[in-house]
Amino acid sequence: MAEFTWWRIVPLATNTAAMNMAIDEAVMETVGAGRAPPTIRFYRWKPSAVSIGCFQSLNDEVRTDVATKQGIDIVRRRTGGGAVYHDYDGEITYSVIGKETLFSKGITESYHEICGWIIKGLAHLGIKAEFKPINDIVVNNKKISGNAQTRRNGVLLQHGTILHDLDVNKMFSVLNVSQEKIADKMIQAVEDRVTRVKDVVPQATLTDTYNALLKGFTEGKEQRFALLIKDELARAQNLAKKRYSTKTWTGSR
Repeated sequence: MAEFTWWRIVPLATNTAAMNMAIDEAVMETVGAGRAPPTIRFYRWKPSAVSIGCFQSLNDEVRTDVATKQGIDIVRRRTGGGAVYHDYDGEITYSVIGKETLFSKGITESYHEICGWIIKGLAHLGIKAEFKPINDIVVNNKKISGNAQTRRNGVLLQHGTILHDLDVNKMFSVLNVSQEKIADKMIQAVEDRVTRVKDVVPQATLTDTYNALLKGFTEGKEQRFALLIKDELARAQNLAKKRYSTKTWTGSR
């Protein structure tokens, strides 16, 4: 079967937490089977949600009572990494899915490669960002983007967030942030760990941020805008229902 020579760009869309994670997995399957091209997609979360890493303990990472009270979804990712608060109004998430052969072999190198596209995008907003190994992007030593990666059956998935204007206090109200973790980084207040596009470019809208990221991700690539195929949507709906929205999966650790 001939390899695809172009990237599919799936425009910014909004889904539930379970559906977002299910789409990533469904696309990994179609890309791996050679039925879909390498894919870059952008998405938002409604309602706002917390995603936890594949190997994390739900109760160690999330204040589930606060999440329930505030109507915040919780989902377990296929990727590792830490717990992330996804604010509907305050961030954009992306995923990059392609055959492993498209990317650098080393984990840090492949993170650096894909995160470089985010850095290019932020530069279009006038923001000077830097890659901080192994998987963060920082502006003035404050985190603006966190990323996670997995590789399965010859396919790489990397997804991550770009903070636009999220409510930091709300984020830390629903996440369990250990004092030890803060002390390790010699940080006095958890709010000092992160920054947002709006902190650097106050006039930037979410649409501005999306358009800038779109440029950063697509520059130098042969690409086409396209939606998910029917098989991917059907598979994602099934995965969302039978895995990602279940307490068995979310609370499995």
